[in-house]
Amino acid sequence: MEKDIKITIIDRAGECHEVMAPTDMNMNLMEMVRSFELAPEGTIGVCGGMVMCASCQCYVLSEHSLPEITPEEEAMLAEAFFVQDNSRLGCQIQMTQEMDGLKVQLAPES
Repeated sequence: MEKDIKITIIDRAGECHEVMAPTDMNMNLMEMVRSFELAPEGTIGVCGGMVMCASCQCYVLSEHSLPEITPEEEAMLAEAFFVQDNSRLGCQIQMTQEMDGLKVQLAPES
């Protein structure tokens, strides 16, 4: 049985949250932010994780090897505000054992 992993999420107010993320529930980072209520309701994951809104944009601060960016994710980031070189969509980062120690900061609301 896989164990929970620890991830660090810096919310939009700059507050740092260390949370334990389950790896056996097929959840992504956007769903973790929502389940721990780290962003106001209706401000993250607006499209439900369908790579159609970029409301879950975050900055990856750790050196984790992430899945390759898809054309859909790249297109959404091209239209998003406050994009940086380390920007990714939280809905595209699955909670797996490889993500243990992941540190991200939520991008500002647009």
